[in-house]
Amino acid sequence: MSVPCRTLGNVRIALVAGASTGGLVRPLRDDGTLAGPAESVPDLAAYVAAQEAAGQVRWVWRAGRLDYARLLRSGARVSRCHDVELVGALLAARDGQANPASVGIAGVPRRGDVQPADTEPAALPFDAGDAPEPDGPARLATLIAAHADQLARIGTDPHPAKFALLAAAESAGALAAVEMSAAGLPWRADVHDQLLTGLLGARPPVITGPALRPARLAELAGRITAELGASRPVNPESRTQLLRALTAAGIRVSSTRSAVLRQLDHPVIPLLLEYKELTRLHAANGWSWLDAWVSGGRFRPEYVVGGVVSGRWASRGGGALQIPRLLRRAVVADPGWTLVVADAAQLEPRVLAALADDRSFAQAAAAGDLYAAIAAAIGGDRSQAKVALLSAMYGGSGGDGGRSLALLRRRFPQAAAFVESAARAGEEGHVVRSVLGRACPPPSAAWRTLTSESADPDEARDPGAAAATRARGRFTRNFVVQASAADWALVMLALLRTRLGGGPTATAVPQSGQPELVFFQHDEVIVHCPIERAAEVSTAVQHAAAEATGLVFGDTGVSFPMTTAVVGCYADAK
Repeated sequence: MSVPCRTLGNVRIALVAGASTGGLVRPLRDDGTLAGPAESVPDLAAYVAAQEAAGQVRWVWRAGRLDYARLLRSGARVSRCHDVELVGALLAARDGQANPASVGIAGVPRRGDVQPADTEPAALPFDAGDAPEPDGPARLATLIAAHADQLARIGTDPHPAKFALLAAAESAGALAAVEMSAAGLPWRADVHDQLLTGLLGARPPVITGPALRPARLAELAGRITAELGASRPVNPESRTQLLRALTAAGIRVSSTRSAVLRQLDHPVIPLLLEYKELTRLHAANGWSWLDAWVSGGRFRPEYVVGGVVSGRWASRGGGALQIPRLLRRAVVADPGWTLVVADAAQLEPRVLAALADDRSFAQAAAAGDLYAAIAAAIGGDRSQAKVALLSAMYGGSGGDGGRSLALLRRRFPQAAAFVESAARAGEEGHVVRSVLGRACPPPSAAWRTLTSESADPDEARDPGAAAATRARGRFTRNFVVQASAADWALVMLALLRTRLGGGPTATAVPQSGQPELVFFQHDEVIVHCPIERAAEVSTAVQHAAAEATGLVFGDTGVSFPMTTAVVGCYADAK
């Protein structure tokens, strides 16, 4: 299965910013070698805008989250770039480094900010605590050398065209992330406040010392104390106090987690569950969050491209990728504008069909509802088919759907064999890669020690070895599908950005009424646009999805439909 290799641009220019508005630039050939002398420019943003207007340019810089953010603040938008930081992390992972984010330009160590989970990343790299930067010419020379080295290493990949596409898409993702942070997600602070007040009561006054509970939480805490018959007030947020009070009331539990509490039948349980839910809302997205993250009618998080090992994004602060369904009511388009909310239907199962080149599975994936089509193919209902398919992808036993899982494996043997092969590779300590070449982390030294066979035949194997082996198999089984889905989504985002005006024809300042990408989460994207351009944007989404499918998977019979909803409020999209 071949993947077309897209042009990487007609001109490459390496760029380093100076201390004020200027910087150093130098033209490069497509192989990264020098194509002309270095030039000092007094106004870097004006220079970039002029070059963009003159033709296709691929900018080479250290990190888009730093360099492009600075240019965008000065009014310069760019179409393409090569992000040395992000591409370096991809190559480091491919070449077996356990923590790719710890490698900076030319292999110089730096503090990492990429986490192997959907969590908020830690401190910024290259911050004030890092070593001082060398002077401009030295930084430019280091950048150019790193770029040339990366191009050479991409060229030696077993699938260089695919990896080049991955590097280009990852770099384009950095551009989109900076632009989305700058544009901001439309957010009505008054609606957010009304939602909080309706659930929690009036906002407590700000005082010195411990913060006051909102009225509803205070009321629930009092009722919890009364239902438990406690002689002293019980703090539901204190695990120790709550366990002691539950035990005194004759309720014996080992944990105060919601999943455990839901199994109990006692009048206090609904109160505790409501308290926990409202406390999470107040802590994660309460008035303090509103004050910190929403200003001027916009929520502006900082996205972290490739923040998860699978290639999914993370966010730094604000929980941008975990907007509660309730608070989507606060995401409201500006007057005269609308939101085009698009998401890929059942993305990961369709990715598996394309990866495995399973024609029967591909035919099922061509249906509007993949789970219903699979249910028809193997017998049984839709819910059982869904459980069986998810179990096949993620390594579950299928539970009540075990029979359906066995039927699915017989009906779609190539798809089942594909994920089983990925699982075996993980269990044997190998690294697996996504369709475009993103590599999973190698097993740790501790894992290898735990799972290795002893040279002494009389020494019993560590009892945790089998569990560790199975866990890594589940991870690699999941990775090949999830990371390939992230590849497709990132390419789709890059293509959509180009179609919306962030590509080769981008101007230094967006035209009035220009649609804006304002949100991206794995398989979902939101565009904020004038109402009269909604149909145009919806068409652009469909074309970007179709083109991404051809670029990432080649000539596949699998369809990747994008459902779009044109709404004034995000909550109305689903």
